[in-house]
Amino acid sequence: QVHLVESGGGLKQTGGSLRLSCTASGSVSGIMIMGFYRQAPGKEREMVAGITGDGQITYGDSVKGRSSISLDNGKKTVYLQMDNLKPGDTAVYLCSLVTADGYGSWGQGTQVTVSS
Repeated sequence: QVHLVESGGGLKQTGGSLRLSCTASGSVSGIMIMGFYRQAPGKEREMVAGITGDGQITYGDSVKGRSSISLDNGKKTVYLQMDNLKPGDTAVYLCSLVTADGYGSWGQGTQVTVSS
């Protein structure tokens, strides 16, 4: 079983920055891809950013150019830095992991609220 714990959410100011982290524990055979999705009330879940175990990165269109994701394989921890925050970034941010043997899991999520 895999357990994901996110941290770093909270109330932020427009134009401010956010740094989220997510650490995996349990039966993690290796990391195929790890990253963050987000879901705002009444909206579909959208991909924010993802990084593969060998460092390939994908960003969602809404955060491209103002976000940076990184992975510490040894700590099984992914980090997301997001700058120039906007009220539209308000959402629950969920960590996602697919392990090397294809097991997928989600974190419980951390609320990010960006005030205008």
